Amino acid sequence: MAKRYEKVDFVDGRRRRAERCNLRHQWEKDRARAGLRERGSRGATERDTGLSTGQLAFHAEYERIEAPEELAVTLGIEPGAAVLKRTYRTRRAGERAPLNIARSYLPYEIARKNPELLDQSREPWPGGTMHQLLTVGIEVGRVEEVVTARPPTAQEAEELGLVPGVAVMDVRKTLHDMGGRIVEVADVVLPGDRYAVKCVTPLERW
Repeated sequence: MAKRYEKVDFVDGRRRRAERCNLRHQWEKDRARAGLRERGSRGATERDTGLSTGQLAFHAEYERIEAPEELAVTLGIEPGAAVLKRTYRTRRAGERAPLNIARSYLPYEIARKNPELLDQSREPWPGGTMHQLLTVGIEVGRVEEVVTARPPTAQEAEELGLVPGVAVMDVRKTLHDMGGRIVEVADVVLPGDRYAVKCVTPLERW
């Protein structure tokens, strides 16, 4: 049974920590083909934090942009090609600072195959990105994440409510389809006082 957390900012002067584990990706994929009721009952953030959907406040912003060179190379598209940029901020209800800041980039040619994927009012999407991709016939075959730590920018420190000395973790996540094509790139900023990153590697028996 998942551990539950109360809706509070601090415990003994410290923020409660969520745990971001790489096993979340298989959990998300397993739910992508579930019914709407099951997909809508709980998302990856709820899994990470132990909070219920009603204890979270979610905000999404969509924007069509032209892919800068670095992003275009990663996605395998031409520089300047259209990309759907999605910015997500999720916070505990009653708190000001978000738990993290996530920016997702989908090639526009993929997103436009289902007009509902262009509508930010449909967020939070039950089943998340893996179900969104499923609606346009894409199965995710591999998820890669690279985690680095750094000092926050002044804007991040203010928005995330960080005290001096707290670092952030950058997570660059790429979703690959079954043929190896990268179909989404996401950059997630995790506050160091709110998250622990847990990596689990299942090993096959000899």
